[in-house]
Amino acid sequence: MRMYDLIHKKKEGKALSTEEINYFVKGVTDGTIPDCQSAALMMAVCLKGMDDREATDLTLAMLASGESADLSAIPGLKADKHSTGGVGDSTTPVVIPTVASCGLKVAKMSGRALGHTGGTIDKLESVPGTRVELTPEEFANTVNTVGAAVIAQTGTLCPADKKLYALRDFTATVESNALIASSIMSKKLASGADVIMLDVKYGSGAFVKDPEDARELARLMVRIGEGAGRRVGAIISSMDVPLGHAVGNALEMYEASDILCGNAPADKLEVCVELAAGMLKLAGICDIESARKMAKETILSGKAFGKLCEMLEAQGGDTTELRNPEKRRYAPYRYELKAAREGYISFMNTEEIGLAEGMLGAGRTALDGGVDYLAGLEIIKKTGDKVSPDDTVMVLYSSDKALFDAAARRLENAITYSDEKPEVPPVIYATVGI
Repeated sequence: MRMYDLIHKKKEGKALSTEEINYFVKGVTDGTIPDCQSAALMMAVCLKGMDDREATDLTLAMLASGESADLSAIPGLKADKHSTGGVGDSTTPVVIPTVASCGLKVAKMSGRALGHTGGTIDKLESVPGTRVELTPEEFANTVNTVGAAVIAQTGTLCPADKKLYALRDFTATVESNALIASSIMSKKLASGADVIMLDVKYGSGAFVKDPEDARELARLMVRIGEGAGRRVGAIISSMDVPLGHAVGNALEMYEASDILCGNAPADKLEVCVELAAGMLKLAGICDIESARKMAKETILSGKAFGKLCEMLEAQGGDTTELRNPEKRRYAPYRYELKAAREGYISFMNTEEIGLAEGMLGAGRTALDGGVDYLAGLEIIKKTGDKVSPDDTVMVLYSSDKALFDAAARRLENAITYSDEKPEVPPVIYATVGI
């Protein structure tokens, strides 16, 4: 079997066999297949697609490429959640402590930034001292004592996906339902949780642009998960506008803390409540309406904020800045982006906003590069808001003021204005499996 033949076969739109997919994943894992050929096959998959059987085979092959987490030291049901990626999408530090406060244990493994989207691990690391690499014993102990822990994916879990995940980010091969589903579900299955809640994004800031395509991606992932014996559900939510007001690692952690202290942007609160409710319902704790009420009350009461701080502190984090807004750190330079004209903001190209955030220092420029945790954006005006030329639409933050000009130009081109107030679609388009 030759990798060249697999690339040529998929380039012609033909389905790869189970044996061919296993050969590819094995070669990625042991390094016998060079990156150039892996990238070529992924590009062919992006252009020609994979059917459900191929996507399932790819998921199971990546799952088998490494170890699976042993969560037997954590009694009872374990839950996890995952977002397909967005801008300002810091729901994990809200949802995880919320469901943990409701008695559902969460053992979560997360990733770093991919493309124009942020990564949960980068956000957690913006809290000084937070450790995201724990031993299995530390992980289990934290979940058992606190009720939740969030750590980075280890090299022994789905190593094939870890290699492909990083390579996709640099070869413009992220936007494929089969690659997204297999990447997410291989990690989720390997992570060992019994309950898996998915937030599948669509729109200008998502890897999937059309809501019906996002619904199909959600259905594919739910089918894969249920076939493996897990309880899986999903929401399909809009990423045509950044979620909330903060975009950037530390900024998003500050906003998550504010949400848990009763100061929540309506759109982000809605998504967080629905995700938490879905997890509670899948776990059998209560019906979906009761779960929504329980989740919202837990978020707004401050109970979940205490649980977030407890989890971070158990992982070595210093939560002083989260508990005391007056002590928060901000990048040394800021730039106010003004509205281009009088009227209404009719469209925000959210992918471009995410890329501009990266240009400010919040994203990686190399596979093993670092990030500026304090860089990012504060979004003051959003789609549907009325503006005048004196209004600040966004505030940009960076540790290097030379980065402002290019990022500001990109942001200016990402915003469209109109004379009439536009219709803003609902934040949540549909649900699957809940």
